[in-house]
Amino acid sequence: MACQANAEQIKSNNEAFAVPNNNAFGHSFRDYDKESERRAGVENFYKTNHINQTYQFAKKKKEEYGKLNRAEMSIWECCELLNEFVDESDPDLDEPQIEHLLQSAEAIRRDYPNEDWLHLTALIHDLGKVLLHPKFGGEPQWCVVGDTYPLGCAFDESIVYHKYFGENPDSKHPIYSTKLGIYKENCGLENVTISWGHDEYMYTVMKENKTTLPPAGLFIVRFHSFYAMHRNGAYSYLMNEEDKENLQWLRIFNKYDLYSKSKVRVDVEKVKPYYLSLVQKYFPAKLKW
Repeated sequence: MACQANAEQIKSNNEAFAVPNNNAFGHSFRDYDKESERRAGVENFYKTNHINQTYQFAKKKKEEYGKLNRAEMSIWECCELLNEFVDESDPDLDEPQIEHLLQSAEAIRRDYPNEDWLHLTALIHDLGKVLLHPKFGGEPQWCVVGDTYPLGCAFDESIVYHKYFGENPDSKHPIYSTKLGIYKENCGLENVTISWGHDEYMYTVMKENKTTLPPAGLFIVRFHSFYAMHRNGAYSYLMNEEDKENLQWLRIFNKYDLYSKSKVRVDVEKVKPYYLSLVQKYFPAKLKW
């Protein structure tokens, strides 16, 4: 598949994407200290998230939603369902989700025209946010969105608003509070329990519905909110060689996921046929959710 090509070589040949200086609010991207009308809400979100995301909580949620018995619908139907929500954890964006999905996908499509799997991955990477919808249980935002991180081992200090982990029961657990916790060095991220949210849920949906997207696509969806790993280099001791290879693609994707958040609108009806053709190529017509 196309993703088996060297990601660094492809990256070096595709530097057309101009990284903007500011987000949709005129501030630096992922600046959680910048005063804005959303700052207090974002910090409160992470306080709740960090206190409540425990190893046992994530295991319970994964078992609950892993049954995929909530709905049966297509990828595009799920995209339309997300139009009702704005991510409270994101300091860079206040647009409905489908706007961000298409901004990311179209930016990647322009710079990487031959990597159609990556275009589709960008479109679907946030679809797990349907967990917010009443049809899926109406989960609170703190256990659906926001940065993700491993559970069952120590919380790395690079995780945003790390101070609030002091109130998380796992931080006082004799095993979970150690560097490796319940894991072995280089065990592979596939074997690590990640904080529960839309990333983990959409990864489960893709895997169980037998998508034919390459492994790098699943890796991107599952770990795109794992900023401590792909931005700060934390938890490298849990990664195996396949993780490190896929990380190259995730870092390429992240530039578009993060910096395409702007007020530029995408003509949904114009691009819809192209993305429907990719959905047909890589997914069944209806998926279990």
